Amino acid sequence: MNGRNLMVCRWALLAIIMVRPLAPEVVVSGGTVPPPRQAAAPTVVDLLLTGGAVVTMDSQRRLFDPGYVAIRGNRIVGVGPMSDLPRAGWRARRTFSVPGQVVMPGLVNAHTHLAMTLLRGVGDDLDLNDWLNQYIFPAESGNVTRPYVATGTQLGLVEMIRGGITTYADMYYFEDTVAAETRRAGLRGVLGETLLDFPAPDNKTWPDAIRYSEWFVKRWKGDPLITPALAPHAIYTVNREHLTEVRALAERLDVPILTHLAEAKTETEFARQNFNLSPTAYLDQLGLLSPRILLAHVVHANRDDLQLLHDREVGIAHCPQSNMKLASGTAPVPAMLARGMRVGLGTDGAASNNDLNLWEEIDTSAKLHKLISGDPTVVSAADALAMATIGGARALHLEEKIGSLEVGKLADLIVVRMNAPHQTPVYNLYSHLVYATKAGDVSDVMVDGRWLMRRRQLLTIDEKRVMTEVRGFQRQIRQSLKAVLMPPPRQ
Repeated sequence: MNGRNLMVCRWALLAIIMVRPLAPEVVVSGGTVPPPRQAAAPTVVDLLLTGGAVVTMDSQRRLFDPGYVAIRGNRIVGVGPMSDLPRAGWRARRTFSVPGQVVMPGLVNAHTHLAMTLLRGVGDDLDLNDWLNQYIFPAESGNVTRPYVATGTQLGLVEMIRGGITTYADMYYFEDTVAAETRRAGLRGVLGETLLDFPAPDNKTWPDAIRYSEWFVKRWKGDPLITPALAPHAIYTVNREHLTEVRALAERLDVPILTHLAEAKTETEFARQNFNLSPTAYLDQLGLLSPRILLAHVVHANRDDLQLLHDREVGIAHCPQSNMKLASGTAPVPAMLARGMRVGLGTDGAASNNDLNLWEEIDTSAKLHKLISGDPTVVSAADALAMATIGGARALHLEEKIGSLEVGKLADLIVVRMNAPHQTPVYNLYSHLVYATKAGDVSDVMVDGRWLMRRRQLLTIDEKRVMTEVRGFQRQIRQSLKAVLMPPPRQ
């Protein structure tokens, strides 16, 4: 090739480079948008997940099919379409090819009582007051010990990992034990010691409970997986003075607050009779409504209540199946979502649900509100899935860290198989994930860059040992509630 021809080739190549787009556009639900911004590509990444459908749940709900996720340490450093992968320049220590599967954020269970797995099926088909006072409180007072909480927590962790839950919010007793078991299993938890005006299984007086709670917060604050919290049970079990004390302590220690609110009509009546306010307005009067607090249920809330909750940036955990089972009512979730409120999904405890299957809550949340409203377009499949991922993260005020697959966020993700008969054929991924997918379709679970389950095999907890220990507690609980569970025959 002579010099003139070489020069022509160089100019032609330069022209191609200058007009070539930096990256192809990615077609997603709702339109065509450019791919997400990538971090400066490191030379080496620890893991590449390739070939699956990447459901990001980011603000634009980008979906890359096929796509890839790059992880270094405990952070996501790249997300995009497979067509971009050659240009990204990653060199991966390990590559997992997952064609035909979905890679998506781990699920966020925004409200539960994990150790209550040991009370699964105790006191079914009752209203909230009878369920609490005749079955749950007696069962807990006679059985809940530190070993009980450890075993019940482990059982719940097994169930949640198997169902793709990577973060959860919990209220129970001996919460330091809950934290230790959660840390050992590798999940992420926002965990609060339940506070009551009457004796609890671990702390018999209010001063004892406050001292324990402060110790618990200081013990776990700063842990990469555990966020300690304070958890006054409800406005009808914790008085005004004590609720005010909790608020002050939470502000001093700079920790979240978890509580139940407006769960049943009886609670609304209690608030009206005692404070001449709605439950929501009462908490606001005490200064508890703030971005610091996560409220479970919020079934009975009027328009003024919703505006207060919106203005105060409060997190809300919607627990549709528990509310249905206890006939508590239906939370005004479509109105909450229309306001852009911070709404996540929770299973509640396994004693009132009776499982920790967030996939069922996703499905129920979409269908229930269509039924109640008479409008099949409210709470779409994508909206329901968002509540279980980025919505739960927003409810916990953790959206800068988890809830979506984006560069810079923590590597909390799951891989979902999509080849089962009940998922075949696939036309719309959001629809299939909400209306067809089951907990057993989750094949792999990662939290903070660490695999907790691979190909349905648990890696951080001994399921067989846990099940053996559970059966021992089952016999103990059955004996302690013998008169209630098996009443004598009528004469």
